[in-house]
Amino acid sequence: MKLITLLPADSYVVINRTILTEIDKKNLINLYEPIIGFSAVSLYLTLWSDLDKLELMSKDFTHHHLMSILKSDLESIKHAREALEAVGLIKTYFKEGDINSYVYELYSPLSASEFFNNPILNIVLYNNIGEIEYNDLKKIYKKVNIDLKDYEDITKTLNETFASTNAPIIEARERETLPLNIKSDIDFDLIISSMPRGIINEKAFNKKLRELIINLSYIYDLDSLKITELIRSSINEKGAIDKELLRKNARKYYQFNNGTLPTLIYRAQPEYLRTPLGDNSKKGRIIGVFENTSPYDFLRNKYKGVNPTARDLKLLELLLIDLELNPAVVNVLIDYVLKKHDNKLTLSYVETIAGQWKRAGVKTAREAMELAEKEHKKMSKQSSKVKTTNKEAKVPVWFNQNIEKESITEEEAKELEDLLKDF
Repeated sequence: MKLITLLPADSYVVINRTILTEIDKKNLINLYEPIIGFSAVSLYLTLWSDLDKLELMSKDFTHHHLMSILKSDLESIKHAREALEAVGLIKTYFKEGDINSYVYELYSPLSASEFFNNPILNIVLYNNIGEIEYNDLKKIYKKVNIDLKDYEDITKTLNETFASTNAPIIEARERETLPLNIKSDIDFDLIISSMPRGIINEKAFNKKLRELIINLSYIYDLDSLKITELIRSSINEKGAIDKELLRKNARKYYQFNNGTLPTLIYRAQPEYLRTPLGDNSKKGRIIGVFENTSPYDFLRNKYKGVNPTARDLKLLELLLIDLELNPAVVNVLIDYVLKKHDNKLTLSYVETIAGQWKRAGVKTAREAMELAEKEHKKMSKQSSKVKTTNKEAKVPVWFNQNIEKESITEEEAKELEDLLKDF
């Protein structure tokens, strides 16, 4: 990218691509400011105030205007703008001329639920403010849940309340957000030049490998020299870079220096995705276990207190970081697969189910349990049409529809109590 010198006389115009609400402003302060700093948030709000009364577009301003409003120098303003670009709050366009001109497009912050589900922003926020403040912050955004199972929904539909008309359709602005823009300092020229001659060439560093290297460097806090060292130790006998070995080496390096894996595997289900309090039924208590236990602790308890193997930790990392499944959903998946496969976490089977649940948009433990039961019934019907001598497959105790009526077998009752007792 060419070097651009920002000058006070350079002009800019602000274009609004979204709708900013009061809740968005609160999210900027609470969620984004600990990551990008107060200068970046001030710049964002200043650009917003530059818009016209309809909040569509601003008139032409110079960057001297920003210097006066923010009481800041141009270099600080540039760094603040780049921070906004990195987290997807603005997009910047540049046109060279006698007086250089810029266009700043504004986008909305992520909602609280989107932010806490983002595997990168979530981790960065946690690392920046610490566990105590992070948990306090989550309480602010905790969703108010009320148990409505004894209530009847009497809400009227639109056509029951209003008659239809032939009014013209007007295209209105929509709330827009940008995908996260990960700024990487990885020097691929340095990496490529450091590879063994005659074994690895530049073509091996395709788009997918570069994305993997950038993601690993971000998640595990690796610089160009360290990632180069890890890549060199991940070359297989065919002279190719083994991506899985690279993941493993990055994970081992992080664990050696930090004592733990990235924090996602140690986190329980976000508060706003948990079920309402007050359900003390056995099924409700099982859901509570799934929601209030981190995947690491859940798997550890499944192994009777023994720490999960490196292979299992890699699997948790895949589910939580790569596929971005929620912790409670991962716990349900683990419980389901272990029961059906004689306490074995078969990678291919786990990936198949995880991919299906990801496509189905499963977010909560209850949704995961219902989908698991539905798919099991579907497979059972298909297998019943084919004569087989195999014994009936085992399923988790929460599949039992009579669980609330206490009419379950002694074996199921023991399994249920063991599950609840362990947690």
